[in-house]
Amino acid sequence: MAHPLRGSSAIVGVGRAGCGNSGGRSHLEQIGEAVHYALEECGLKKSDIDGVWNANLVNFMPALTIPEYLGIRPKISDGTNLGGSSFLSHMVMAAAAIKTGLCEVALVCYGSAQRSQGGKLQTSSDPAPYEYRYKPRNPPTTYALGAARHMYEFGTTREQLAAVAVAARQWALMNPEAFTHKDGPLTIEDVMSSRMVCDPLTVRDCCLVTDGGAALIMTSAERAKDLKQKPVYLLGGAAATHNRAVSSMPDIVNTCAQESGRRAFDMAGITTRDADVLALYDAFTINVILQLEDLGFVKKGEGGPFVASGAIGPGGALPVNPNGGGLADVHPGMYGMFLTIEAVRQLRGTCGPRQVKDAKIAVCHGNGGSFSSQATNVLGTEETL
Repeated sequence: MAHPLRGSSAIVGVGRAGCGNSGGRSHLEQIGEAVHYALEECGLKKSDIDGVWNANLVNFMPALTIPEYLGIRPKISDGTNLGGSSFLSHMVMAAAAIKTGLCEVALVCYGSAQRSQGGKLQTSSDPAPYEYRYKPRNPPTTYALGAARHMYEFGTTREQLAAVAVAARQWALMNPEAFTHKDGPLTIEDVMSSRMVCDPLTVRDCCLVTDGGAALIMTSAERAKDLKQKPVYLLGGAAATHNRAVSSMPDIVNTCAQESGRRAFDMAGITTRDADVLALYDAFTINVILQLEDLGFVKKGEGGPFVASGAIGPGGALPVNPNGGGLADVHPGMYGMFLTIEAVRQLRGTCGPRQVKDAKIAVCHGNGGSFSSQATNVLGTEETL
């Protein structure tokens, strides 16, 4: 029996704003512009929105601040912050609210002025209690630890990590919105010889630091059929959280993406063989390798050779992040909204030179915190219902 949320709601509008350098605009201004574009796409009005989901790194109470700024009086508003995975989890909550009548039109949104405000994450004073005294340079320290352990256990090489960044740049060169679109190709040697941030991760193994706002509009599958854009349906979704601090992970090379992926795929009624395109949270090159393994696309320990084979880049067997991802397109503090927007555009078939042929099912995956929160969503076109 199909899960009651499977295909019950659809994404009908998406918008991006200020990606790269916003010219000094605040995170709220970028959110406002992105919401404008998302509404314009689907033909709905701001007054139609009666559910708002948001998380950011600035507002203490985003569930109050964002609706007020936008001039929305929602029936339901949520500001749960799970890090970069927040928005994928928000989408499942929004689908449940739509299905049960708590709201009819849901907005999920995010904004950050990280780059134009000096490149530093603006976060609350809430350090991981068992780690802060050692003064880690997080998040790179956390993910370098995971990369080093993966290299130790499975023989993964720096060249294999670099292959993730090279593939991301190859995709970005076909995406006119990408921050590195005009920077030219990246080679394995470029990645390995760039400035070391935290061994074994160089600056090219780390995501961009940009500004950016993003928004998506969801409504019921029935209502979506009458709107301007080709609907993209939420077929399945799940989140899992096993720890906050990396020091609390029992096994640093096995994340709870194994759990979120399994439950999301079960809800959607798919297997890894059904996925046409992947949108993965690539804050660091090791993330892609771990997510490919933990979601079941390759066996544990085989992620390094798989990415080095060219499989995830243009022309490869399993396209990953055709927008260029957080490594080469955009990464304003939290990336989950942007990978989802690329998946939506791929399933609409509107991505031009980087379009994945006949894409019908996209697997989106978000990572938050220190390998902490993992969220997996499966999106599909109408023919997958």
